[in-house]
Amino acid sequence: MTSFPSTALITGASSGIGAAIARQLAARGANVILVARSEGKLRALADELSLQYDVEAEVMAADLSRPDAGKALQAQVQARGLQVDLLVNNAGFGGFSEFAQQDQAEIGEMIAVNITALTDLTRRFLPGMLERGRGRVLNVASTAAFIPGPLMAVYYATKAYVLSLSEAVNEELRGTGLSVTALCPGPVETGFQDASNLNESKLLSGATRLAMLDADEVARIGVDAMLRGQAVAVAGGINRVQVSAFRLLPRAAIPRIIAGLQARREE
Repeated sequence: MTSFPSTALITGASSGIGAAIARQLAARGANVILVARSEGKLRALADELSLQYDVEAEVMAADLSRPDAGKALQAQVQARGLQVDLLVNNAGFGGFSEFAQQDQAEIGEMIAVNITALTDLTRRFLPGMLERGRGRVLNVASTAAFIPGPLMAVYYATKAYVLSLSEAVNEELRGTGLSVTALCPGPVETGFQDASNLNESKLLSGATRLAMLDADEVARIGVDAMLRGQAVAVAGGINRVQVSAFRLLPRAAIPRIIAGLQARREE
């Protein structure tokens, strides 16, 4: 990471794509600030990265669904005398359910983590990057960002927001030396499917499951794209083909297609 001898703050870093991104960045020489709710998992990862890559690894346990989470996290960063040169907004979760039956508290928490916290943290740390004249933001979106998603309506909508915000702010940063990258993976072999009850869906069967990337590959793609200053990175050849195909279809047909693909498996 010769271009960025830096410190990276990674949310949702305790497992999955977040932990894999932390390993990618540490391997390239970045010190890391690991953020998630599970302090024990973060400390284990911090010890691993410090030992293997000889970098500094800070742990900041935080619940990003709380309204004051971003402010408290920024205060911790400042209190420890750190600066954030690379911000990775990875924390997020989904839920598999018809919208009318989805738990309202879950919807509120999903929007708080997937949208509000991501927006808040980017707004808090981006001005410092601009003052120093260098920095990168990586927002983990999804191929879901390109289409409406019946049975996961709120999750798909939050990822559409992430993609739109990322592209817009990236354009605002043109000529500054900074950039925002939206990483858009499809289904990934992590604990996301279990947490979201997505294993009930037909989506994770047959060819889709065979095409799933692992978290390490997605992390590598995302970090490479971020460091290049690439605006959008769709991870995986099949996913890129699918995204392109949906752009060619009539808009009105897409929700029905996705509803069929994502329908519950028959018992």
